[in-house]
Amino acid sequence: MAIVLHSSPLLWARLAALVFTCIAFSLTVHGANLHLATKDWCVFCWAFSFAGTLLVILVELFGLQTRAPVSWKNFPITFACYAALLCLSASIIYPLYFLKGSMSYDEVHYYRISSTVFSCLATIAYMSEVSISKARPGEVAGYMATAPGLLKVCETFVACIIFVFITEPVVYDRNEALRYCMSVYCICFILSAVIILLCIGDCTSCLPFPFARFLSAYALLAVVLYLSAIIIWPVFNFDPRHGGSKQRPYSCSTTEGLCSWDKVMAVAVLTAVNFILYLADLIYSTRLVFVSA
Repeated sequence: MAIVLHSSPLLWARLAALVFTCIAFSLTVHGANLHLATKDWCVFCWAFSFAGTLLVILVELFGLQTRAPVSWKNFPITFACYAALLCLSASIIYPLYFLKGSMSYDEVHYYRISSTVFSCLATIAYMSEVSISKARPGEVAGYMATAPGLLKVCETFVACIIFVFITEPVVYDRNEALRYCMSVYCICFILSAVIILLCIGDCTSCLPFPFARFLSAYALLAVVLYLSAIIIWPVFNFDPRHGGSKQRPYSCSTTEGLCSWDKVMAVAVLTAVNFILYLADLIYSTRLVFVSA
């Protein structure tokens, strides 16, 4: 089996991401002396990104793209985008939990600083890979390499963060309005995930209707649903007439990490973020339909 090695900016970006993620999780496991579940999440982000990048490099090194059970026009950039978001989340969470307020400057502290630095470098490397791989105007590429495809990745990632905040502890079961918001997050997440899987599996041609029109219709539905959630979620969580609280409780200042009120506020902000993403998705998808027509 011939080994194909072509030096390119894309290869160097992947090699840099491979090295940086490996160093980040190695430093954390070896010398950061952490025992919280948050550390496990950060290590997972780096290790998952490292393993996926290694897989992509090996497949292209041995020229196995045509034998892969996925669409190689869509898989590498989809993974790179998820890896960038995972490393970005670890770069934010890790220092917040393990460096903020730390007054000791021993060897463990420097291990943690180093892990944070290499996590940030890995994020930059993955963002560079996405920037290099994304479709240019007039270029024939997979759907996931286009702006709507990358937006789908961001939408599902933001939804996953919402699920974390909304379920630990459960903050959506007080009334039907909040349950409706939860259903909005679930429906949009599932449909976006299905679209991504259809593209990676190269199954879009199997649909009984035009894929581009389905994308446009779904983006419109998601915008309407998220617009309603933007209004309902804050009203039923921060309005005292509906059992909410405008003021941040004093107990939150003594709580390690985020308290329930902080998580509710985070969900409100992330709902607005996803609304903007879906709105941009709708604009791009509509343009895609007109261009196809």
